[in-house]
Amino acid sequence: MSYVSAPAEGRPLPVPTELSAPHWDGAREGRLMVQQCPVCEAYVFIPRRACPQCLAEPLEWVESSGKGTIYSYTIIHRPPHPAFEPPFCAAIIALEEGWHMLSNVVGTDPATIAVGQAVAVEFLDCGEVTLPVFRRVN
Repeated sequence: MSYVSAPAEGRPLPVPTELSAPHWDGAREGRLMVQQCPVCEAYVFIPRRACPQCLAEPLEWVESSGKGTIYSYTIIHRPPHPAFEPPFCAAIIALEEGWHMLSNVVGTDPATIAVGQAVAVEFLDCGEVTLPVFRRVN
């Protein structure tokens, strides 16, 4: 896993909670963490207290491979906040374990992004929090 650093000046950042802390702690360590149900083995993201499939609790935190494909995306030309430099890509990533995550695709011309392209996680150090982002791979 690699790290990218970016200025976080004024950028709105997520606020980890007790429930989501293992995800953010993992990102700081260069690991993409996701919950998994110990009963039905479903992956659960965003963090929850119980499995949405079978209602079992508690869920376990496991490490994801961080490899996936672009499931859907949009190129944003009018950012929601001045700290985001357009154009940039917001994408739903289908991870190889079978779960989905909303993130950004970085390090490539947004005009060349397409559904189905392979991506791998990287980590964007924003100071207070480290964000999982994705980069295209061959």
